[in-house]
Amino acid sequence: MAILKDLRAMWRQGTPTFGPFVQLNSAGICEILGHAGFDYCIIDLEHGVIHVDTAENMVRASVAAGIVPIVRVAFNRPELISQALNIGASGVHIPHISTVEEARQAVFASKFFPMGGRGVCPFVRAARYSVDKTIYYNKANMETMVIVAIEGTEGIDNLAEILKVKGIDVIFVGPYDLSQSLGVPGQVTSQKVVDKVREIAAMSKKAGVAVGLFVETPEAAKEWAKQGVLYVSLDVDAAILLKASMNYVKLVQENAPGPAEAR
Repeated sequence: MAILKDLRAMWRQGTPTFGPFVQLNSAGICEILGHAGFDYCIIDLEHGVIHVDTAENMVRASVAAGIVPIVRVAFNRPELISQALNIGASGVHIPHISTVEEARQAVFASKFFPMGGRGVCPFVRAARYSVDKTIYYNKANMETMVIVAIEGTEGIDNLAEILKVKGIDVIFVGPYDLSQSLGVPGQVTSQKVVDKVREIAAMSKKAGVAVGLFVETPEAAKEWAKQGVLYVSLDVDAAILLKASMNYVKLVQENAPGPAEAR
């Protein structure tokens, strides 16, 4: 089994990490991303059409390929968070956190006593089906990463209090939802959006919490990494495949022989 990277250690050292969202329901995609050298992948149960049994196999494939599996749940609900962690995800990415109470609920659902109230079951994949039941709970509390997504102005207004919640590893900025809440829907490069992202990054860094951001190009990823973003979500698997395919087609068509040459 491949040894997974310690993302938290990388963030403490100021090392940015990169990984795409995965919305295609294929374990092979996670393997490919791991072999390509990404640090993590975010298996997307919010926007992807992925059932939990497929997600479990995607987690298996990720671990086998040496890429850290994180699962984005559809809602901030205890049963969804517990399910994602039970199948073996290294962390949970929880959307639409707007208040300190929602942040507390997210951490509470992600951790066992004394840090939280996650449902206890030693027979799940994450506990090796009860092989690790004597050590699993403490180990899970220490290792499970909690990523909370701030996607609107209410969350930004409450960010100072949210950052005080113990157990949060990353404050993630969803630029598309943020752009809508700022009155410029879809304009993720708008100065309004850029300024808010910088504001969130500065506050998070001061609080000692890593900041994350979704970007769509390697150029944007490098630029935001320079500005201190440590959890850089670089694009979506479907978009990466589409761009590569379009580039292949373009190259073939540009260099294809003309009618007289094709003999």
